[in-house]
Amino acid sequence: MHPGVSLNVTVYFDVASTAPLHPVARQALTAALDEGWADPARLYRSGRQARMLLDAARETVAEVLGCRADELSFTTSGTQAVQLGMLGALHGNRRRGRHLVHSAVEHSSVLHTAERWGSPRPEAGGQDAGGEVTAVPVDRLGRVDPAGFAAALRPDTALAVLQSANHEVGTVQPVAETAAHCGEVPLLVDAAQSAGRVDVPAGWSLLAASAHKWGGPAGVGVLAVRKGVRYSSPLPADEREGGRVPGYVNVPAIVAAAASLRAVRAEAERENARLHELVERIRARVPRLVPEVEVVGDPVRRLPHLVTFSCLYVDGEVLLGELDRAGFAVSSGSSCTSSTLTPSHVLAAMGVLTEGNVRVSLPFGTAEEDVERFLAVLPEVVAGVRAPLGLDLALPPAAAAGSDRLLVLDALGKRCPLPVIELARRIGEVPVGGTVAVLADDEAARLDVPAWCGMRGQEYLGEAPAAEYGGDRGSAYLVRRVS
Repeated sequence: MHPGVSLNVTVYFDVASTAPLHPVARQALTAALDEGWADPARLYRSGRQARMLLDAARETVAEVLGCRADELSFTTSGTQAVQLGMLGALHGNRRRGRHLVHSAVEHSSVLHTAERWGSPRPEAGGQDAGGEVTAVPVDRLGRVDPAGFAAALRPDTALAVLQSANHEVGTVQPVAETAAHCGEVPLLVDAAQSAGRVDVPAGWSLLAASAHKWGGPAGVGVLAVRKGVRYSSPLPADEREGGRVPGYVNVPAIVAAAASLRAVRAEAERENARLHELVERIRARVPRLVPEVEVVGDPVRRLPHLVTFSCLYVDGEVLLGELDRAGFAVSSGSSCTSSTLTPSHVLAAMGVLTEGNVRVSLPFGTAEEDVERFLAVLPEVVAGVRAPLGLDLALPPAAAAGSDRLLVLDALGKRCPLPVIELARRIGEVPVGGTVAVLADDEAARLDVPAWCGMRGQEYLGEAPAAEYGGDRGSAYLVRRVS
C-alpha cells in the first residue's frame, strides 16, 4: 500500500476494483485545482493555463499507451469509454454490416452494449438495436483461441472486441495474435485491468482504459481511436474531446491521472516482478492449505498482481464477509450470492466452479508479511464458514454391494451452493458406477455440478428434465460415481 494511504481495513487486496490514490496523483491533483480550474476552451490567461495542463496530460497518457495525442479523448469512466468506443465504431462501420464479435469473458460494459446492439426490439435500443452478436468461447483458463476468434468474423462484421486481460481471473488474452487475423475489422481492446501495469498489446484499433485502476482519481476514462478507423459518435455533436465525448472536462482530475500513470509505469518493472512472486506464492500454497480449492485462470500468461480461487461448499458473499472481519478486503468474481443469485459469466464461460470465489489483487507496495498473514488466516476462515454444514470433505466409504444404483436428491428451491453440498454429502450412498440425479431449479447448479465433478474426479452425465425423476420443475443433473 502506498505510504500515507489510510483505509478502514487492515489490508486492502482489491485493486482490480479500484486502486488507492497514488501519492503522485494526490500532489498533482492539489496543484491542478489551483492552476487548472478554468475552462480550457477559453482564450484568457487562466483558460490558456488550463489548456496547457490538459494538453500536457494528453501527451503523457498517449505516450504511455502508444498512440498520438490527437487520437486520445478523456471520458468520465472506463465503462463510458468502452460504450462510446463500441457504439461509435459500430455506427462508423455500418456500411460494412451490423455484426459484432466479442469474447465470452468481457467486462459487463461490453456485454450490456452488445445486448442493446443485438436486441431485436427497436424500442429497447433505438438505432443501437437490430444488429447481430457473436460471443466467442474461451478455454478453461479463460483464453480465446486466435484462430477460433477469427472464425467468428464475417464479411459483415463491423467491430471485434477483446480485453487485454480478464478482470476476474487475470488471464492475459492473445491480443496481438488475434489482431493479426482481424484484417480490416477494427478491434477494440479493453485495457482497463492492464494499462499502467504492463505494456499495451499491439494491434488495437480502439482502446479503452480507466484511471482509477492504476491509482489515478475516479471519474477519468480514456478512449483512443486510431487515425483511419471509421468512427461516428453515437451522441449529439459537441466540440470538446474531438467530438467523441460531450461535456466539460475535469482538468485537475485528468492531470492527476496522467501523473499517476507515468509514475506507475516507472515503478512497474520492479514492482511487477515482486508482486508476481507473491501471487505465485498464493497460487501454490492455497490449494495445500485449504481442502477442495481450485485456483483458476492461466498460471503463466496472467497479470502479475491478481489471483483467483474457488472454494467448494462455500457461499462467496459469506466468505468475503468473514475475511473482511479478519482484516482483509478482497473481492469475488462470483455473483452467486443472496443478493443477485446470478453466477459470474466469466467463471461460467470458463467452465469452472462459480461458488466460493475469491479474487485477490495486490496493490503496488504490498508487504510480504501481509500476504503471509492472509495465508495464515484463510484456512481457519474457510473452515469456519464450512463448519455449520457438518460436511466431511473426504468422500464417504463405498456403498455396500446391492445398494441402489440410482439416488435422486431433491434440491429444488435450494440456492447455490446447497445443491452441490447435498451431492457431496450423499454420493457415497450409491456404489461405484451408480448414478445420482440432483434435482435443482437454481441456475448456478447447471454450472457448479459439472465443475464439482471435474474437481472430484466424478463423471458428469448431463442434464435431463426434472420431471423424469419426479420433480415438478427445474432440471436433473446426472452424476456417475467413479470412485
